[in-house]
Amino acid sequence: MALFGWTGKGLEVDLTNSEWKRTTLSEEACRHFLGGRGLAVNLISEEMDPQADPLAAEASLVFAAGPLTGTRTPTSGRHAVAAKSPLTGTIFDANSGGRFGTELKRAGLDYILLRGRAPSPVVLTIRDEEIEIEPAEDLWGLNCTDTLAKMNNFASACCIGRAAENGALLAGIMNDGHSLAGRGGLGAVMANKNLKAIAISGSGKPRIANIERFDGALEEINRLIVASPVASKGLSNYGTPALVNLINYMRIMPTANFRDSFFKQAEDLSGETIADTYARYRAPCHACPIGCKHSEKGSRLPLPEYETIAMLGPDCSNPSLETVVEANRLCNDYGLDTISVGATLACYSEEEGRTLSKEEILSLIRQIGEGEGLGAELGKGSLQFSGRHNRDDLSMSVKGLELPGYDPRGALGMALGYATSNRGGCHLRAYMIGPEIFGKPKLIDRLSWSGKAGLVAIFQNFFAAVDSLVVCKFLTFSVGEEELADALSAATGIAFSTEDLLKVGERIWNAERLFNLGAGLDSEDDTLPQRFFSESTEAGLKPLQKDEFANALRQYYACRGWDEEGQPSTEKLTELGLTRG
Repeated sequence: MALFGWTGKGLEVDLTNSEWKRTTLSEEACRHFLGGRGLAVNLISEEMDPQADPLAAEASLVFAAGPLTGTRTPTSGRHAVAAKSPLTGTIFDANSGGRFGTELKRAGLDYILLRGRAPSPVVLTIRDEEIEIEPAEDLWGLNCTDTLAKMNNFASACCIGRAAENGALLAGIMNDGHSLAGRGGLGAVMANKNLKAIAISGSGKPRIANIERFDGALEEINRLIVASPVASKGLSNYGTPALVNLINYMRIMPTANFRDSFFKQAEDLSGETIADTYARYRAPCHACPIGCKHSEKGSRLPLPEYETIAMLGPDCSNPSLETVVEANRLCNDYGLDTISVGATLACYSEEEGRTLSKEEILSLIRQIGEGEGLGAELGKGSLQFSGRHNRDDLSMSVKGLELPGYDPRGALGMALGYATSNRGGCHLRAYMIGPEIFGKPKLIDRLSWSGKAGLVAIFQNFFAAVDSLVVCKFLTFSVGEEELADALSAATGIAFSTEDLLKVGERIWNAERLFNLGAGLDSEDDTLPQRFFSESTEAGLKPLQKDEFANALRQYYACRGWDEEGQPSTEKLTELGLTRG
């Protein structure tokens, strides 16, 4: 049966034997997992033993687009990358913009599944039907900027930098010069396969089932974007650094490794200050009318986003915008996750009992990228670093993934979202900052646990579906599941209600949970660093109460249809069409 929206095709690559084959994607898999994150998670779950070493040759790595990727849907120029994370031991997907996902679809593919390890460095190249696995010894040892420059005869490319080659578990996969599938160490997985880059150009385009209905759905989505001050003004004009002053004002800015929650010099790092200091231009991802990414005119180098500023600025007690900008550029070139790098440097700073100088911050990032000296140790992340120094209390991480730019003591929904995230300390699994701080879709009491368990589960389901379509989460500041379900239905010709969309998200969430349980994680991992239960901040945040948190966690499990140990019930799995491994 011919599919609309999806191409119905995949590419499976055996790097050990330098072989590849095209595969067919079933309509059932499309309906149940959509694409992007969901499809990638399903493929990894089918391919891998959850107990397997994520850096073993047989470990799988998946790049996947969604049914809306490559269409005119606003913010749909995205793709997902998934593997078992060498940093967290969890199943892990990272989401990236640019145009790599679009070219994947234009080349007639919904996904690429990579197995094995090449005997020597290689590049995978794709031009529509023409697929090659080519030697890349000349590229090995180059950083991302130079590598991607050599791929400029393709419409898009992704690659790893020296950090991944040198074993850093904080290394991601860079594409199109400014977009990074950054978290969880997926770059280390790619490096371990001796795969330096994937370059791709396509000339096709996805087929739309109902053009008239699709155009109507996109017209409504674009109208809502324009009507949203957050999307059309704040993010468009200042990018995500527009959050700096607001998050600091709300007293939830990570400061000095989360010992405080207000940074006196935050204004010096704000979006407004960046706009006054640097000549900028918008550098949007493909099909994005919002354009939150900004680059510096002249150098054309990306300027830092909010999470980068928060973790390499206040969390490191660093007030220097110049240092944050340079640190961001170093991380981009080496292919490093700025959130985990900043958090790990903050952890090291506290362990040392002193504030790092601007020069030390930049020097340590270079050492992480080169795998040299102290950098080789820091490149394994804050949890491993603090453990080696018998200071586990200094790692501000959940399931091994460093927390981003929001103090959970001042946003209780975010606290529960961090703790229950399948990939570890992540704000994007359930972006509770939306309702708790921005009032999107409506403002709720950020310091109350009431109703948070059910709301976190709903947000997690919704964003799992969003990551599988694949569209940007910033689109959800303007539109909801109804508009997305309408666009999906028109594109694919398959009727998806809002309930159907959320059910897909719930299925994906439970599939991830099953993988993690099989990998050895359990309810004891659904928690937060002890600091948040025992320490207040000078800015006024009080410690979380353990009994209240435990009660909210029990309510969350009940909302999910799980038992008190966080195990999905047989009834829930049957309802979702999943089986226990």
